[in-house]
Amino acid sequence: MLCYLNSCSKGRGAWFLLALIVIVLELIALYFQHVMLLRPCVLCIYERCALFGILGAALIGMLAPSSTLIRFLAIIVWLYSTIEGLLLTWKHTMIQLYPSPAYTCDIFVNFPTWLPLDKWLPALFVANGDCSEKQWSFLSLEMPQWLLIIFAINLVIVALVIIAQFVKPKRRFFYNNPL
Repeated sequence: MLCYLNSCSKGRGAWFLLALIVIVLELIALYFQHVMLLRPCVLCIYERCALFGILGAALIGMLAPSSTLIRFLAIIVWLYSTIEGLLLTWKHTMIQLYPSPAYTCDIFVNFPTWLPLDKWLPALFVANGDCSEKQWSFLSLEMPQWLLIIFAINLVIVALVIIAQFVKPKRRFFYNNPL
């Protein structure tokens, strides 16, 4: 399996699949926000940014996956974005499961002054919800819990891909085997 992941990471197909998965997740989030009228909170917006980080990693990986430098840069961005997303969704899940006036999220998003995403793309990055409010659930899990699962799966996959980078691919020999 590690040999397979090694070879997949050196091709554009796997990186394209990662990008496609993130785009689908973002489209689902936009459907929840603009069609079902669920209000994203500050942590939701930060979690969305972590997903965009994974999309950025996939785009970097698609540039030149056979280049070791580019591939490792993409894997590092993927790992960082996944860990950040996991930490954010864990915090969000704890706020929803154990609401407390002392343990809340910010009222406004805090993007750097050089990257005011909430002003450039307000339809994507403006937060107007409350982090402790439970707006949607599926199979008894709230949205942050589903995102926690998604980021955890991502962490397992990126960890396997990292390990696979140090596995030498097997050479295939074809034999004429008359049976």
